[in-house]
Amino acid sequence: MARITIDALRKSHGETEVLRGISLEVGDGELLVLVGPSGCGKSTLLRCIAGLDEPTSGRILLDGVDVTEAEPRARDLAMVFQSYALYPHLSVRDNLAFGLRMRKVAPAQIAEQVRVAAEMLGIEPLLDRLPRQLSGGQRQRVAMGRAVVRRPKAFLFDEPLSNLDASLRGQVRLEIARLRDRLQATMVYVTHDQVEAMTLADRIVILDKGVVQQLGTPRELYHHPANLFVARFLGTPEMSIVPAARALELALVRELLPGADQAGVRAEDLVVGGEGAIAKVEAVEELGWEALVHLTIGELRVCARVASAKAPKKGDEVRVSVVTGQLHCFGSDGRRIPHANEASA
Repeated sequence: MARITIDALRKSHGETEVLRGISLEVGDGELLVLVGPSGCGKSTLLRCIAGLDEPTSGRILLDGVDVTEAEPRARDLAMVFQSYALYPHLSVRDNLAFGLRMRKVAPAQIAEQVRVAAEMLGIEPLLDRLPRQLSGGQRQRVAMGRAVVRRPKAFLFDEPLSNLDASLRGQVRLEIARLRDRLQATMVYVTHDQVEAMTLADRIVILDKGVVQQLGTPRELYHHPANLFVARFLGTPEMSIVPAARALELALVRELLPGADQAGVRAEDLVVGGEGAIAKVEAVEELGWEALVHLTIGELRVCARVASAKAPKKGDEVRVSVVTGQLHCFGSDGRRIPHANEASA
């Protein structure tokens, strides 16, 4: 395991600044997930940690040792790519063993480490197959096995599940979670998928335009977003954001925090029925046991999550209000205004 420290890291391509002074620390044995929109710098940051990209300025430390200028192989980090990066002419066994052979590890030790990795990932029956004979999910397990067999200081994952269909993503995501629990290894994981981020991470870093917008646990980021960007980015469906004054005027909310310019509410925190603002149902998305109800309140648009059995029909007129204490208020600068109990915590 290893502790990874990023200190004031900057990376530019010509005049384009991709990373803008990022500082953060990945704890020993922590799984840190980097998320953000395309072009936010998350993959560039991962490649800088791996040594595949050279930062413009700043430092990268592993267990307190500066490795900013060290070659990738000298960092003892294993990277898993979205493209699998398997050697097509080698069997699964030989793909797993390749890196160890290059390091001149003893054959008996190679065989044992391959056996352990294959057992851990459930790919023992595949050891004599070629990559072309494997499914996408099996190839990704082999790619992970090739990283595991090295027993590195830390693992780096660059959108490893993006090439898999939805059902396979769920399966391999569980494999990664089990792998992490078994190895207790330090991992940095890049994804654009919020489900992966929320289910896998100890902590999440949300990036935008090369800047850290917020760092915290999945629960912290979901319930206490630092600003409008985080509030809108994290969560499906997206948090409904409306002008604070209009929300109060239309009786969508009862009160606002001082200085509120925008009001935000999660879909599960909107009550459909009872008291509140008069709204028209524009659409209903049935999702099995629950439904997403898209509503208009005058010119405002919001989305509520309700039990399917209680969902109104398209065209219905209903009343909508916010669950007490679940309103998010944002100032004119876009920053979230904390409730009194948060400010004093």
